[in-house]
Amino acid sequence: MLDSMNNLTTYLGCDAEYNDSEICVFGAPFDSTTSFRPGTRFASQTMRPESWGLETYSPYQDRNLTDKSIFDCGDLELSLGDTNKTLSQIENYTAKILADGKIPVMIGGEHLVTLGSVRAAYDKYGDDLRIIHFDAHTDLRDELLGVKLSHATVIRRCTELIGDKKIHQFGIRSGEKHEFVWGKKHNHMHMFNLDGLKDTIKQLKESGKPVYFTLDLDILDPSVFPGTGTPEPGGISYLELQEAVIAIGENLNIICADIVELCPHYDQSGTSTAIACKILRELLLAI
Repeated sequence: MLDSMNNLTTYLGCDAEYNDSEICVFGAPFDSTTSFRPGTRFASQTMRPESWGLETYSPYQDRNLTDKSIFDCGDLELSLGDTNKTLSQIENYTAKILADGKIPVMIGGEHLVTLGSVRAAYDKYGDDLRIIHFDAHTDLRDELLGVKLSHATVIRRCTELIGDKKIHQFGIRSGEKHEFVWGKKHNHMHMFNLDGLKDTIKQLKESGKPVYFTLDLDILDPSVFPGTGTPEPGGISYLELQEAVIAIGENLNIICADIVELCPHYDQSGTSTAIACKILRELLLAI
C-alpha cells in the first residue's frame, strides 16, 4: 500500500483510502531543468488548499467527486539535484500505482516529470501505448545547452521511447524550426489549436489503445493563464481546454495523466491556480 506523504491537506474530494481508490493523485515538485522562469515545484502544494474554493460537483458533467474513489498520495520527496534519480523515483511510483490496477494522475512540476511516468506506462503497455500532448511548445529539442533531459526535450525522449507516430500533439505554437520539421516527421503535430482532436479521439477510441494524457497548462493563452514559466501568446481559451479534457477523459482508455507547468507565484491573483484546480477536477471526473 502507498501512504500519503507530506500532506498538509488533500486535494478536494480525494480522500478515499488507497486500497479502495480507482485514481491516485500525486505531486512531483521538480523544476530543476526549467530554462526560463522557475517555480513549478510549488504547484501541487498550492493547488491543494486552493481546491477547496471549488465544489466537488461539476455542473458541466453532472458528476461529483464524492461519487468516485480518489486517493491523494501527497508529494513525492524527489532528489532535486539529481535529474536521473528524480525520474526513476517518479517512474517507480507510477509503476506501483499501475501495478495495483489504478490510474495515476500526476501534478507537476516542470514537463520533464512526464518522462518518468511515461517510462512506467510503456513498461506496462509496451508498443500499444499512445500519448496525447497539449502544449504551447514542441518540447522536441534533442538537447538544451548540452543537456538531454530537459523540459524542452521531454517529448523527443518520449517519442524515442514509444516509437514514431504514437504521439498526438495539440496547440503547438513555439519551438525551433528543426523541432517542427522533426515533429511532423515522427509525431502527429497539430499546430496552434485543437483542430483535429475529434478525429484523433475517434481513432483512438475505436482502437482501444491505452492513452497517456499530458497537459502542459501553457497551452492556454497567457491572458487567461499567466501563471506559468514560459508564457506563449496565441493560446486557446479555458472553455476550449475544458471541453477537450472532458472529451478525452470520457471517450478514451486513459491509463495515466499529468498536469504540468503551473507556476503559481507568477499570478498573484490566484486565477491560474484556480484554473489548474478546476481543470484537474474535470479531468478526474471525466476519466
